[in-house]
Amino acid sequence: MEERPIIVKRVKKVSGGHHGGSWKVAFADFATAMMAFFLVLWLTATATPEQIEAVEGYFRDPVGFTEGGSPNPVDLEGSASVVESSQADIADQQIVIEDETIEELADTLEQRQMEQLFQDLQEQIEQSETLQEFKDQLLIDITDEGLRIQIVDRSQRPMFDSGRAQLKYYSQDILFELAKPLGAVANKLSITGHTDATPFSGRPGYTNWELSAERANTARRALVAGGVGSDQIARVVGLSDSVLFDQSNPKAPVNRRISIIVLNKKAQKDIRDNAGGQPLIDLTEPSAAERQQAQDKLESGDWFQPKPEPDAEELSW
Repeated sequence: MEERPIIVKRVKKVSGGHHGGSWKVAFADFATAMMAFFLVLWLTATATPEQIEAVEGYFRDPVGFTEGGSPNPVDLEGSASVVESSQADIADQQIVIEDETIEELADTLEQRQMEQLFQDLQEQIEQSETLQEFKDQLLIDITDEGLRIQIVDRSQRPMFDSGRAQLKYYSQDILFELAKPLGAVANKLSITGHTDATPFSGRPGYTNWELSAERANTARRALVAGGVGSDQIARVVGLSDSVLFDQSNPKAPVNRRISIIVLNKKAQKDIRDNAGGQPLIDLTEPSAAERQQAQDKLESGDWFQPKPEPDAEELSW
């Protein structure tokens, strides 16, 4: 009997068929990609414009990137990577703010401080019995120079006696109360005295100009006595009736007032610059001929000659 070869048939089985686990790998890759995508969206939404610009600069030119940020794609703060730095790299990492932007920010901050002081003064008036009684004589506003407080005269209730620079007792109390919040600020103060248009006729040569200046100085002394630093006063002036509060009635009591201004930085600078500086024409500087004459007199020794004594009856200043 002929022997037949034994044939073994091997069948390759696919485990699970279409229910295998390869789809799990694909889904995991998809979930990872989606998580990374949402992380990028979140970081983009919370990043500052400077950070976004730095990332854009790196991806545009990863090799020669110098547009800010770190030149390393991943900087773990102390990694072993060695980066050659230069002065240009250090300069690029600094955020440069224009001078105009700094000034605008400073002005905005100072404006907020003035508004806060305005609120504090209003609260002080409401809480103080003294100021509450005379609040109809207190006018507060914010001007180009700063926060202004005006203490005005009312009918039958003036700050000063007519034609005099002595404060009424209640006017002194008002200034003492105002000195508390004003002495707590770092800004300089300007004090101005005003009168109405009624001419002064008490003393020869003494006018409303002298009277308004003396009243402003009296207010200064009261504020300093109440707690304002003497070095905090930047200006004390008298303007007579040149700046009337009530233009329609020059002799109205409200024109007689004391103005106290909490000066802003710009106003302080203007006062300081206008008070000093190099004059365009200096009449005190000697001419070349006068300098030469003084030099000749010094070299000749004539300056050492004794001057004759004046007569006893001659008036010598």
